[in-house]
Amino acid sequence: MADKVVLHYFNGRGKMESIRWLLTVAEVEFDEVHLSTRDQYEKLLSDGALMFQQVPMVEIDGMKLVQTRAILNYIAEKYNLNGKDLKERAMINMYSEGLRDLMEMIMMLPFTPPADLKKKLDAIQTKATERYLPVFEKALTGPIYLVGGKLSCADVELLECSLMLEEKFAGIFAQFPNTKSFQGRMTRLPAISRFLQPGSKRKPQPDEVYVKTVLEVFNIKLPL
Repeated sequence: MADKVVLHYFNGRGKMESIRWLLTVAEVEFDEVHLSTRDQYEKLLSDGALMFQQVPMVEIDGMKLVQTRAILNYIAEKYNLNGKDLKERAMINMYSEGLRDLMEMIMMLPFTPPADLKKKLDAIQTKATERYLPVFEKALTGPIYLVGGKLSCADVELLECSLMLEEKFAGIFAQFPNTKSFQGRMTRLPAISRFLQPGSKRKPQPDEVYVKTVLEVFNIKLPL
């Protein structure tokens, strides 16, 4: 029996949350080792476990994978969530990279000085509604999934991103009914439905404890 997948990251969303989502949809069980001290991070460094001195890091199939996109691509390929051919993979990657850009803007909000928060939120909402969501609204006119009529990692990331947006901007999908319908369909998938229930391994929105832990482990100070 293969060893269980182990995720090394903070006890919070960050860049690991998309990995948690994808493993959940692939119905892969995983354990987590939460970084809470500088010593834990330095131990990973001294052990040579972090190729670029960064987390997330995922132990899977005898490897220690780093770099979020590389980890997601490995999982997507292994569990048939990355399209059937090169052209489909290219489309999936384009959608995923756009979603990653948008989600990373939201991920940085907890580290934003209070005086700048409204400006950042306004910028995210504008980009979401003018640059990103129209793309997905058009792609979902008819098809139930983004690429090839089949569930892919891009669909999983779009669901994750849509829920993150709604946490910040209630009603943002009023102008995007196809995307809202897609969200509803996705949340009814059994693995996703379970992941959205209390007590799952899905992480809540970042709080002050999460921010403080990240800053202490990496020995950095605000503003970034």
